[in-house]
Amino acid sequence: MTRPPTAAQRRVIEAADPVTGRLKGTEAQLASLVKRGLAFRHPRPPHDHFLTPAGHRIRETPEPVAAVEATPVAAEAGVFAARIGGEETAAPGPARIREVHSAWQGLLELRRMTNPHGAVDRPCGWERTHLVQAAALALEAAGHRPAGAEGGGYRVRATPQPEAVAVREPDPGALRACAATLEKAGWQVGEHTEPRTGVRYVLASPRRV
Repeated sequence: MTRPPTAAQRRVIEAADPVTGRLKGTEAQLASLVKRGLAFRHPRPPHDHFLTPAGHRIRETPEPVAAVEATPVAAEAGVFAARIGGEETAAPGPARIREVHSAWQGLLELRRMTNPHGAVDRPCGWERTHLVQAAALALEAAGHRPAGAEGGGYRVRATPQPEAVAVREPDPGALRACAATLEKAGWQVGEHTEPRTGVRYVLASPRRV
């Protein structure tokens, strides 16, 4: 185990863009994070620095990722979080719509920078370590309605299966539309039925090729 980052390094890590992982800091701070494997310097101009998967994990500790993904989350002050369904939130206004659009464009840029050959048609490493948030962002950016505390709308939840999330939506047509959106966003999808309840749901996994 390497020693934990210093307080100054952690501040830089925690201030990273929540979607792309882009970092801001002094050259010395960024170089030290690269040396420790917590960041990488993009080879193309303007040579920005981004968190590696290890850097993302540092930022998320001490909360386990599984615990975060299994529970509805909301945006903290200044931090974007896609709506996974089940939050007590008002209907999205223009500001939220712009915020979601910006986050989705940032995610596409992260795909371009980190996927082989700059591919944007399939999920990147960040999405594979943030399955629920990534799937929810794709759905919210496409205009699907997240469920409120009660009632209709989509709900994205973690599953015991590796690299898979479950999407539930009481309206069959809306569920099929969610599946089509995720497929277009580079996810492999399949519709399934819960044995005990007969409820239909979509199982989605990030496509690799």
